Amino acid sequence: QVQIRESGGGLVQAGGSLKLSCAASGRISRSDAMGWFRQAPGKEREFVAAANGNELGTYIADSVRGRFTVSRDYAKNTMDLQMHSLKPDDTGVYYCAVSSLWTVDPDNYDYWGQGTQVTVSS
Repeated sequence: QVQIRESGGGLVQAGGSLKLSCAASGRISRSDAMGWFRQAPGKEREFVAAANGNELGTYIADSVRGRFTVSRDYAKNTMDLQMHSLKPDDTGVYYCAVSSLWTVDPDNYDYWGQGTQVTVSS
């Protein structure tokens, strides 16, 4: 089992910044991928960013590329999502997840945190 905890959400004005953090513990492997997803009310869960296992790189969704960055500490099993130039459309619950596969498909992520709310006001 892998336990995941997100932190750092909150309320921010449009154009502002927030940093989300994810801490994973338990049976997480260095080769596992860690991903960020978000879900707005009435919408499906959406891929945001991910860090591959074994320090093989990161991937950012087109919708946030240039505004969001992701970084992972493989020794500590943590991952941060730095968000800049936030827009009201970025509002949602942000989830951290772990997968044994390198994928952007949420259905292929095995373990999930409870999520942290991000609200961007206009």
